[in-house]
Amino acid sequence: MRFSRCQTLFGDEDFDKIQNAKILILGVGGVGSYALDCLYRSGVSDITVVDYDTYDITNQNRQIGSEAVGELKVERLKVLYPNITTINQKMDLEWVANFDFEPYSLVVDCADTTRVKIEVAKIVYKKLIMSVGSAKRYDTTKIEVASIWKTHGDRLARKIRNELKKAKFDRNFTVVFSHEEDRCKEKGSFVGVTGAFGLMICSEAIKRVIK
Repeated sequence: MRFSRCQTLFGDEDFDKIQNAKILILGVGGVGSYALDCLYRSGVSDITVVDYDTYDITNQNRQIGSEAVGELKVERLKVLYPNITTINQKMDLEWVANFDFEPYSLVVDCADTTRVKIEVAKIVYKKLIMSVGSAKRYDTTKIEVASIWKTHGDRLARKIRNELKKAKFDRNFTVVFSHEEDRCKEKGSFVGVTGAFGLMICSEAIKRVIK
């Protein structure tokens, strides 16, 4: 049986919870594609992914499916993970305001746009796991999981905290981040870290589901 080792690990009752979870992933790049792969291989049967981008050759150092240069990410991932639901959509503030997040057990935010991340947090904080700051780093031992209010050493997380404070938003949500200092100024990235972010998000999601 495909998931027999997962079922052995989690037990029948908790594995049923995993299989019945409904998870939304926003962005399937260097972090989101590994979160997708992990959730899919762990037995989650209802996964929806949202992205609008196509693969570029520079994605090949870190993104699952990126050998298909020029192809839409959601179309390629649908081939690799046939049971997923795909939405080819640019995520902007209007889309966030109008999208129905209610049916999902969990929302995994691996989007790139700061304003989008902030608005998503305001709406779905209770069931949110957010990724911040995986680029420009190569030390996986610096990756942490914490409340947004306890993140440190990451500029994106700090910006999100500041904007939420301005909006008088004080609720908690889970963030995967790294306190490692930036190792370069440009768009450097390493799959050891971006992939590890995705796997940690998957682990947090599974723990949340079986609670």
